[in-house]
Amino acid sequence: MKIDMKRLFLVATLFTCKSLSAAIVLDFEGVGDQASINDFYNGGKSSSGASGQNYGIHFSNDATGLIDSNVDFKYSGNFANEPSASTVAVFRNGGVATMNVASGFDTGFSFFYSYSSHESASADIYGGQNGTGELLGSLHLSTNFDQGCTNNPSGYYCHWNPIGLQFKGIAKSVVFGGPPEYALFDNLTLGSATPSKVPIVGAFWFMGPCLLALLSMGRRIRH
Repeated sequence: MKIDMKRLFLVATLFTCKSLSAAIVLDFEGVGDQASINDFYNGGKSSSGASGQNYGIHFSNDATGLIDSNVDFKYSGNFANEPSASTVAVFRNGGVATMNVASGFDTGFSFFYSYSSHESASADIYGGQNGTGELLGSLHLSTNFDQGCTNNPSGYYCHWNPIGLQFKGIAKSVVFGGPPEYALFDNLTLGSATPSKVPIVGAFWFMGPCLLALLSMGRRIRH
C-alpha cells in the first residue's frame, strides 16, 4: 500500500498545532503580591483589582500570588529560580485550595513546584467542580525546595521540579492539599502532562510555523 507522505505530514502537523493551542498556562503574572487570585482568570479580578485572561478558571480565596523579593524588596516572595518570573502561587489557610474550570479540560495536568515540608501534599484532579465527581488522577509532591540550587540561590525556595500526568475524561476541578504555605506553584498547565515555561502569549509564536506549514502543505496537495 502506497503511503501519501505529504498527507501524513499534514495530519501530524495539525495534531501538533492542536496540542499547542489546547494547553493553557497559568503563570500568575499580574495577580499581585499577597493578593488572592480569585477570578483573575475568570473574567473578574484578583483581590488587588487586577484582571487576567478569561479562561473560565476560578481559585478559592486561599490561593494567593507572591512576587519575588529580588524584583523589589517591597515584595514578599522568598524564592528564586521560578520557571516564569516573577510571580508564583501559594495556598494558605487550612491546607486545601480548589481550582474550578467551568468548561473543563482534558489530556493532562502539570506544573512546577517548590516544597519545603515532609508532610503529604497532593493535587487531585476531579471530574466535577469543587472536588466532586470521579477522581481522574493525583500528583504527589516531594520535598525539593533547596536541592542543588544554582543561578540565583538567595531565595529560601530555590529549586523547582516539573510534575504532571495524563488522564482520561474531562476534569472540572483540581484540589491542592497539604500543609498551608509550604508549597509554591508556577506555570499550572491545563491540557498537557508536561508543564510549559512559555507563557500562553508565547504559544502563538510557536503556532505561526505550524500554520505556515499547514498552508504550504495544503498548496502542495492541491497541486
